[in-house]
Amino acid sequence: MTATDDDRIALQARDVRFDFSGLRTDWIPGEPLASHVIDVLHMLLPEGERWFVEVFSQALPLVRDAALAEDVRGFIGQEAVHAESHQGAQDHLIDAGIDVSGYVEQIEWIFSDLLGERGLTGAEAREWLVERVGLIAAVEHFTAVLGEWILHSPDLDAAGADAEMLDMLRWHGAEEVEHRSVAHDLYMHLDGRYLRRIRAMLIGGPALAKLWTDGTAVLCARDPRLRGTPQRRVRLRDYLRAARRGLVPGPGMFAKAVLTYLNPRFHPARYGDTDAAIAYLAVSPAARRAGGTA
Repeated sequence: MTATDDDRIALQARDVRFDFSGLRTDWIPGEPLASHVIDVLHMLLPEGERWFVEVFSQALPLVRDAALAEDVRGFIGQEAVHAESHQGAQDHLIDAGIDVSGYVEQIEWIFSDLLGERGLTGAEAREWLVERVGLIAAVEHFTAVLGEWILHSPDLDAAGADAEMLDMLRWHGAEEVEHRSVAHDLYMHLDGRYLRRIRAMLIGGPALAKLWTDGTAVLCARDPRLRGTPQRRVRLRDYLRAARRGLVPGPGMFAKAVLTYLNPRFHPARYGDTDAAIAYLAVSPAARRAGGTA
């Protein structure tokens, strides 16, 4: 199965802008932990999505299917805008007095050194490229699951979450649902081996969980508003409480995502609500302000 079996849509990069000047660090009022669990995205994604763009740009000349090539170009455009939007949110965290420099440097090292170019040529360079496409496909499964969650998260609205941040997250989530099949289809086009795909998930899933846990701890420990309070320390029971209230994704959602991915017949088109994504993009304040494409 490929995305051609699904209702194909033309992927477009929307030239969105967000104003975080009035954003509190607890943008979910009274819920700094839940706010910072989601804020980790702003530290992971700028470098991560720039790396996605770099890898997919290298893979594009190897694509022999015109429709898939069009999807890859659309994916590249959307991910580039995502990176810049989350960079703006990261800059706001820094301006609010949260020192995330050490954590961000670690993320930069992962994508530039550990997962960057290795001076390879020929068949070795192609294998390393495919390996990284497979890792992106695994990560994109999580981002699509997160996108689906944020599009259907009424508890955040009920909790009074900041409207600008919610729009940014839901715009991004909608585009993740829109392009959820592209990385998988590209991997299957270039290689497609099941064991390699599963290995990418078994490496990428735990690594992402560790980075997310560490990022949440850094944000809570460095948030000036939490100085001298017990909330500076991240506790598992507090996270589980926030998950039960629908303020953050719960561990069961991620476990289900991994199990789904292990199915040899897995394809992202079977999961996620494209209609809901398109419907949100039609009403998103930022997307409506942007009008055309980037």
